[in-house]
Amino acid sequence: MHGMINRALQGFLVDTYGRDVWEEVCSVAQLRFADFEAMLRYDDKVTFDCFEAATEILHKQPNALLEDLGTFLITHEPFAPLKRLLRFGGATFSDFILSLDEMADRGRMAMPDIEMPDIEVIPLDENRFRLRAIWRLPGVGPILLGALRAMADDYGALATLSLDGIEGHRECIRIDVFDTAHSEGNAFVLAEVPA
Repeated sequence: MHGMINRALQGFLVDTYGRDVWEEVCSVAQLRFADFEAMLRYDDKVTFDCFEAATEILHKQPNALLEDLGTFLITHEPFAPLKRLLRFGGATFSDFILSLDEMADRGRMAMPDIEMPDIEVIPLDENRFRLRAIWRLPGVGPILLGALRAMADDYGALATLSLDGIEGHRECIRIDVFDTAHSEGNAFVLAEVPA
């Protein structure tokens, strides 16, 4: 697994629960190091072990912890470039949802060697969508659920999102958009203006 993914998990646990929790995760997972390096690659077992240790230590259901991780990836400042990349997907939340089919390609433009989930968006009608995703590790559905809820807030959209089962190996999410301009979303312009 790419170190960026592991580093994001570490950052989430440290920022949300504290360094002591991360150190306990390292101990339970039997890591031989204290911090992940963003540009290295790690065996998938290391990622699984860290995640399982975190659910055990925090007494949290795996899906709940993964959803919180997805929200963290969108809402915390160190990941602002990720949110910015996603916002290029469209002017409204519905446009953004429809652009998720291309997310893996956009992600690889920024980081050619990163593994991105394969996402298929199925429009059910103008305001309802079914998203099907597959990734090399299980749990992409809850991660995307948290990230997409945070993106709906960022756009100012009123929407409900829920896990919608598994088809084959694809994790599914149901998205119902009721209002794409329910509240004032966060400002976004294509050209980033230097401060």
